Amino acid sequence: MTSPSQSSLDWSGFAGNWELDRDRTSIEFHTKALWVFPMKGTFRSLEGRGTVTADGSISGTLVIDAASVETKIKKRDAHLRTADFFEVDAFPTITYEVTSGRPTGSGSIHLDGILTVHGQAVPLAAPAKVSVATDSVAVAVEVDVDRSAWGLTLTPFGAGLKNRVVISAQFRKV
Repeated sequence: MTSPSQSSLDWSGFAGNWELDRDRTSIEFHTKALWVFPMKGTFRSLEGRGTVTADGSISGTLVIDAASVETKIKKRDAHLRTADFFEVDAFPTITYEVTSGRPTGSGSIHLDGILTVHGQAVPLAAPAKVSVATDSVAVAVEVDVDRSAWGLTLTPFGAGLKNRVVISAQFRKV
């Protein structure tokens, strides 16, 4: 894969509609349990799509099935699905709606969007790295979020409010 640079990127080659390759995409979150112990979770069910115009305008949507959260501890996973956290019965999806994107350097773009979790929509900017292959584009994002911005402030057993979200997404042109 190659990384496009800000000055050499020919957006016309990217123009069109793109679909998330779910089998080659992962979304993880990292936090601390009991304020000390690292804890990692993933979301297993997701979908997404995007559009790039010839002038480089970017838009898209990532939709995550909140009930697909998995930390490898069934009791904790069940608790994350309750009203204490994701409340999946009332809010079955987590979405990130990309409203714009712009190149910021070699292989990097800045994404602006709206992250909706637990029924709360909050603006979220995210730096991303982009790698291009013949038939796909890889987008890697690492962003810190404070879940209290979405009204998720309960911290039983010292669960951290600050979470690192790591996305490794593959898109293919459709």
